[in-house]
Amino acid sequence: MAATTRSGAAALPVRPGEKRWTEAELAEVRKELESEITELRAEISKSESDIAERMGDAVADAGDDQADAGAKTFQREHELALTHNARELLAQNERALARIESGTYGVCDSCGEPIGKARLQAFPRAMLCVACKQREERR
Repeated sequence: MAATTRSGAAALPVRPGEKRWTEAELAEVRKELESEITELRAEISKSESDIAERMGDAVADAGDDQADAGAKTFQREHELALTHNARELLAQNERALARIESGTYGVCDSCGEPIGKARLQAFPRAMLCVACKQREERR
């Protein structure tokens, strides 16, 4: 059977020596991504509401000494950075789900070769194969 006539999990690319994806394995990856998306959305929503509340407190904190003001600014910036990171993870998970739906899941964004089933099971939002990821990290 040619790869072009396969559909669903069996059509996803694998590295030489790996068994093809099963529907159950792909469903498990999809479930993990969807669960993480739900958690990240809740985390982002809570963080945004906490940040908005702290911004409102800034007026009330106008009389704080420099150390207190600096500590509060640091905390606010830290929360903004964490929220930004959560948004990045959310986007990566959503892209991985979209790739599953489109049948392009498991293809390296850089070289076009299979990422590897084992890598994707360990890190479902991977967009690069191990070799390309190592090259990227050396830069």
